[in-house]
Amino acid sequence: MKWVHVRDNWPAFFEAIIEKWPEADEADLDEIDGDQRAFIKYIAEVTGQEIAETKDEIREWLAGEIPSDIIMDPVHDNHSIALSSKYVGEGEDEYDDDARFGDDDEVRGDGDENRV
Repeated sequence: MKWVHVRDNWPAFFEAIIEKWPEADEADLDEIDGDQRAFIKYIAEVTGQEIAETKDEIREWLAGEIPSDIIMDPVHDNHSIALSSKYVGEGEDEYDDDARFGDDDEVRGDGDENRV
């Protein structure tokens, strides 16, 4: 993952941050508000590590996968839906209810005709 994922979903990462660095405090994380430099400095302070060592540890943490609870966050989910628009037929809205997906036939030629 990249820092932009962390920054854009900052509060959603609190649990993952505290799991990795139990010394971290949620109130302090809230004040950092996704600022990478402030986060590095804060983690170095609470763990007693040197800045270089902290940067390496954070870089290693970022090399992991985005936690599943972050992926399911509504902001991330809506972004994924918007990206799916390239797979939706012309004239259809990617945000439409998909309860009838595959058989609405409201737009002719979009690949979801009723076949009997």
